[in-house]
Amino acid sequence: MPSEPLSRKRIVAAAIDLIEREGADAISMRRIAAELGVGVMSLYNHVPNKDALLSGVAESVLSEIEFTDDPGADWTERVRIQARAFRQIAHHYPRSTMLVVSRQLHSTAGLLPVERALATLRSAGFDGPDAVKVLRMFIAFIVGTLLREVGVTPSFAPLPARMRAEHVDPGMFPNVAELAPLLGACDPAEEFDFGVELLIQAMAVHRKRAPGAPDALTGAAAPSPERLP
Repeated sequence: MPSEPLSRKRIVAAAIDLIEREGADAISMRRIAAELGVGVMSLYNHVPNKDALLSGVAESVLSEIEFTDDPGADWTERVRIQARAFRQIAHHYPRSTMLVVSRQLHSTAGLLPVERALATLRSAGFDGPDAVKVLRMFIAFIVGTLLREVGVTPSFAPLPARMRAEHVDPGMFPNVAELAPLLGACDPAEEFDFGVELLIQAMAVHRKRAPGAPDALTGAAAPSPERLP
């Protein structure tokens, strides 16, 4: 059987496979050529350099995010769906996902999630500046959570999983000693959903406090910034 022709798609797929096995530091054009059983110079006909290859990996991973967005659904549910979609892809490609969050991508694959998120926020009533700030806040939460959850940086955990109350001095750290069992245990899915819900609640409160929007408690329009004491 003739071998599959060399292509950018095949090269990127080999890079993803290698990253998931050994990490991004293992990537080199020579190593990818060896994985594919081809001469290293033949790669440059499809990928100009290592940096372009890593961007291709990030774009490929992003393109696999499955958005089942429903424009008719409440904005809070749309936010939940988008957050969970990114978490799902991070579990499929934990090491490659770190490339996604560390690279600026201006391709269709890179901009589509941003466009969807901004469209959701603006349809919910957030103005342009607030929509961008909320998006950045959500990205920071998701990235920080997934860094710990996928096991790339276990040191992000508050306490080692084996930490027990008897290992902590209760006189010096009374709260840590009391809550050691909780600090050492974690249900990733539950804690991710808890964080998403907390952020959504904060977003909803901020949205209601925007100038001209009804106050969350009184129903009166909130004052414009220049009228605030």
